[in-house]
Amino acid sequence: MSVSLLAQNLHGSEIIKIAGEINELKRQGQNIANLTIGDFDSNIYPIPAELKQYIVEAYGNNQTNYPPADGMLDLRESVSAFLKSRYNLSYASNQVLISGGSRPLIYSIFLALVDPGDKVVFPAPSWNNNHYSDLTNAEAIIIPTRPEHNFMPTADEIAPHIKGATLLALCSPLNPTGTMFTKKDLEEICDLVIAENKTRKAGEKPLYILYDQIYSQLTFGSHQHYDPVSLRPELKDVVIFVDGASKCFASTGVRVGWGFGPAAIIDHMKAIIGHMGAWSPKAEQVAMAKFLKQDNKVNSYLGKFKQNIQNSLNTLYQGFQQLKAEGFNVDAIEPMGAIYLTVKVDYSGKTTPDGTVLKTATDINFYLIKEAKVAFVPFSAFGTGEEVNWFRASVGASTLQDIEQMIPRIKEALVKLK
Repeated sequence: MSVSLLAQNLHGSEIIKIAGEINELKRQGQNIANLTIGDFDSNIYPIPAELKQYIVEAYGNNQTNYPPADGMLDLRESVSAFLKSRYNLSYASNQVLISGGSRPLIYSIFLALVDPGDKVVFPAPSWNNNHYSDLTNAEAIIIPTRPEHNFMPTADEIAPHIKGATLLALCSPLNPTGTMFTKKDLEEICDLVIAENKTRKAGEKPLYILYDQIYSQLTFGSHQHYDPVSLRPELKDVVIFVDGASKCFASTGVRVGWGFGPAAIIDHMKAIIGHMGAWSPKAEQVAMAKFLKQDNKVNSYLGKFKQNIQNSLNTLYQGFQQLKAEGFNVDAIEPMGAIYLTVKVDYSGKTTPDGTVLKTATDINFYLIKEAKVAFVPFSAFGTGEEVNWFRASVGASTLQDIEQMIPRIKEALVKLK
């Protein structure tokens, strides 16, 4: 069957492929610790009770027709106040756009700013920038990052690639790593963008920054979230933020995302999202507007939620550090933010009990699924090469007990390799 070139060339999700393998094993009756999906088991991490109550009330009040294309005004005003109180960012309601989660926002930023052939610069690993580049026929400029720098891109790594680029896509805390920009590193990147834009002629597109901070409320210990506009206010006209409720309130299925930035760009994104029909449901918008206004309830939920996520991340991190201390070729980067831990399982070239040689990160992952009943996502699913034996571990769908029990299984599986 003849289909478009886009359909022929668009790569499928590696995470979905892994999920297929897990589901097949579950169908066979096996219990797999699934640390692949960037989601929550709602029985372990339910949404805030007040938010649930407000959603039910909104449906009871028949809030079921189309919302405004840019989102309910009450919600946009609540988001505006939330941004001011949480980040000291000043964005009026007409600079805020509501959508059904963050994905439509990211896609609409690409569609609003990027023409076919335009350069889009982003690090690897990172989430879905390669796919959005494919969807817009952009020239994807992928910047490899290093574990020594927590897989976060640096200004020195970005600098050779931004001449003439249209979009620099950044995320902090980063999906898939759970690592974050330091103040100094983000300042240096901001200064790089400012300097580049000073070289652009009148009428020429500036270099824009897509800044995804969907995990910014989930930071741990001394790690602090930074954003480009707070550090360099002169960038306000070229930074478009992606944010929302999906991660910080464990409400991925509630589908309330918000983007914010220059009003002219937000207006174009509104038209694009309107044509996609990618609105957030009206009842959920009404409920979220009410919930965001209640700081005490927001803080109470976040306090408990963050502590539980951090406990799971720390347990997994300490487990990997113990395996490393015992001589296993594994490692992990300290939890900083989000719901992810970056782990290394470097066993390429080893042979399994059935005689199979593990050649790639994907091979290692599927070996762990079958032998340790643990599933991660290799960084190759986020744009790196298959030779990179680092993985994303997502703790949102596992209990603390699940995580404690998986470490001995991983150890047992690694002992079997020769």
